[in-house]
Amino acid sequence: MPNTTYCKEWATEEALPLPSQPFLTAYMTVLALAALVLGVTIRSLRPQAIRQLLKDAGVAMHKVKSTATEIERKIFHLCGLLVPLTYQLLLTHGVSRGFCVTLCWLITVVGVCCDYLRVHVPFVRDHWPLKSILREKEANQLCGGSYFSLGCTLAIQVFAPVIAMTSILFLVMGDMTAALIGRSFGQSVCSMKIGPGGKKSVEGSAAMFLTCFVFGCTIFSPVHLREYAVVIGALVATLTELYEPFGINDNVTIPLLSGVALTFGFARTYSCEPARSPLLWYL
Repeated sequence: MPNTTYCKEWATEEALPLPSQPFLTAYMTVLALAALVLGVTIRSLRPQAIRQLLKDAGVAMHKVKSTATEIERKIFHLCGLLVPLTYQLLLTHGVSRGFCVTLCWLITVVGVCCDYLRVHVPFVRDHWPLKSILREKEANQLCGGSYFSLGCTLAIQVFAPVIAMTSILFLVMGDMTAALIGRSFGQSVCSMKIGPGGKKSVEGSAAMFLTCFVFGCTIFSPVHLREYAVVIGALVATLTELYEPFGINDNVTIPLLSGVALTFGFARTYSCEPARSPLLWYL
């Protein structure tokens, strides 16, 4: 049996300060603005300058070209930060969670339909505005953006807002870090190949775990013992990116499985007094 006195002590408002709506709004806004500045700065650089910066950073010569290409793709990936920011702003201004879910499904359905037309209609495929950043395997199948939209929508529908926003951050920032570090320094420090077919690296997975852990701890910064739930969520997100379970695109599984992990972690941490659980914030 748990120590009831101890549990109630940590469950009080004084011992467990919850992040306010202004805090989350400021957090998401600053993060999105920082990403915007970074994206604009990188886009303003010439390809030669980017490659020179990568060389100066210690990226091996044979990896510079592929890393530069991956950076171009992942800069667009940062636009995904607009999802949690927009969600938080809508909630702050009194928009219901149900309306947000409906809006997300509408955007996802329209986006997937357009992507389907790109795959099957030559005219749409030839005039697709983002075809320069598509991967070769996406030429004849739905692109990662469609799965990203679906994953975010499912997370927003299934989880409490703060959990959904955190799981989307894991997807955007964690997956981006894993790809860039893996592409740049993969198997440079540790030569062991991991993941299906040995296509992933220890360096990339370690970078993703650390990134998810840092963002998780900062967004839940007012919460005592947050690190336990965040470690579980970050680990699940990393393993999901590494192994892509069920053969489903990780843009769908990362926010869903990491959201489940965060939910479980906080539920276990604050099971003594569920009313104070972060799972119930803003519900």
